[in-house]
Amino acid sequence: MRWGFALLLGAAAALATLPDLVGLDAHSPFAQVIAFRPLMVAALGVLVVVGLLITLAARRFWPVPVVLALVALGGAAMVLPRTVAGPAPTGGTPLKVLALNVYEGNADARSLAALVAEQNPDVVSIPEAGGRYESEIAPLLEPLGYRTASSVDRWDRDVTGNTVAWSDRLGDVRTRVGKDVRFDYIEITGGGLGDLRFVAFHSVAPVPRSVGQWRSDLETVATWCSGTSPAIVAGDFNASLDHSVFRDAIQGCGDAGSQTGNGLAGTWPTWAPAWLGPQIDHIVYTGGISAESFSTHLVPGTDHRAIVSTLRLP
Repeated sequence: MRWGFALLLGAAAALATLPDLVGLDAHSPFAQVIAFRPLMVAALGVLVVVGLLITLAARRFWPVPVVLALVALGGAAMVLPRTVAGPAPTGGTPLKVLALNVYEGNADARSLAALVAEQNPDVVSIPEAGGRYESEIAPLLEPLGYRTASSVDRWDRDVTGNTVAWSDRLGDVRTRVGKDVRFDYIEITGGGLGDLRFVAFHSVAPVPRSVGQWRSDLETVATWCSGTSPAIVAGDFNASLDHSVFRDAIQGCGDAGSQTGNGLAGTWPTWAPAWLGPQIDHIVYTGGISAESFSTHLVPGTDHRAIVSTLRLP
């Protein structure tokens, strides 16, 4: 009976912690739960310690902490590598990227402009910002030397759009709107970017009624990561590296948070400490590009943290 109880408990823990190993995380409710795997691994660690203490008084209880420890180790093996920074990039041209989901256009535009002035990025990805929000942020960024474009006009809801801002340092870039995802992305290329494509991107959230669309949106990312042209995709992916769907989509791409050892810095929700929330906002890039730094920043009015990364272009 004790082994039956231990195995049943271990199976439940594995189902919640490791569903991506069998592809269950592509479906509800695992698509939502798996985003919190780092927290679940920590909770399993606590349960293992409690189980060991119980075993001191009741030795026949030992199968329970052993089984839970095995599940916790499997989860830790998936999570902990993101806390180890890769080799520091050397040489190359720096390109600083900032991305912030402005929560249906509710983020304080002046605070975002102040963050841009402080960080001085070359390009900015602003998900959930349509033409209306662009009309607010553009006059604040123009004196700083930035131009902007949105994927939707001011009559559409901000949540459906993506806005991109780029520094005058990049010269005359070309813009293109992509409509093959739920929320139209916007891409810039040319000018100082050359053949490099920078994409301001936003996937739908994997709520039960939209999981299929979420998978489809992330499949679009694979076209950039597996393409022949260099690309940087920045924004809100509504997925963490715990999602196998996301990992499959970015094969061929690096992730700035993970490469710099900051892969567990939560970006949502802002009411939770950064160590508690999942990292669902990302800056990913094709081979040859590498990340030098990664940081998160609070902006009033949005439930996402801004992310900033300095990349090195070959």
